[in-house]
Amino acid sequence: MKFKITSLFIVILLCVSCGSSKTNATPEQIKKLDALVANQSFQIESDWAYPQATMAMVAIQNAGILPPGDNASRINLHGNPNELVLKGEKVSSKLPYYGEVQMPSGYNGSDNGSISFEGTVEDYTVVQNDNHSYKISFKAMSNNENFNVSIVLYPNLKSDILLQGSKRFPIRYIGKVKPFTTE
Repeated sequence: MKFKITSLFIVILLCVSCGSSKTNATPEQIKKLDALVANQSFQIESDWAYPQATMAMVAIQNAGILPPGDNASRINLHGNPNELVLKGEKVSSKLPYYGEVQMPSGYNGSDNGSISFEGTVEDYTVVQNDNHSYKISFKAMSNNENFNVSIVLYPNLKSDILLQGSKRFPIRYIGKVKPFTTE
């Protein structure tokens, strides 16, 4: 009998301690994010880049070229200027690219290996999820490449960007969103 009670107590303790903790967004956070998305005027600065871990990226990691703490599938962007700005129907991007380019573009007018585009968005869609986050999708074009852009904005103002280019492997960026300001 004592063994059954002890076993039951341990099982209940494990169930309670292993349960995920759900953090709810405050009404202020939700309201702030709703305003950002409704105004279509925000900028995202990314803290981390998540390239696809290909053989080439693993070779770079094994060669010791990446800074300490980075690896083939996660690169710290602190101190590396980057941004994605959406202002109305206009979008601009200056994001570093880590990964494999499948079809190299010309050297003249090239984007120096980064993901740089500026222009009008196409096929712009916004979907609000059950957890009060927003998924924003659109198409953008650089000088010589088309991009499918998918952004998820969370009430705590974290962002998740997925960029799929027509000439390179996809890459994800994790960062923070804030209202657009002209600096």
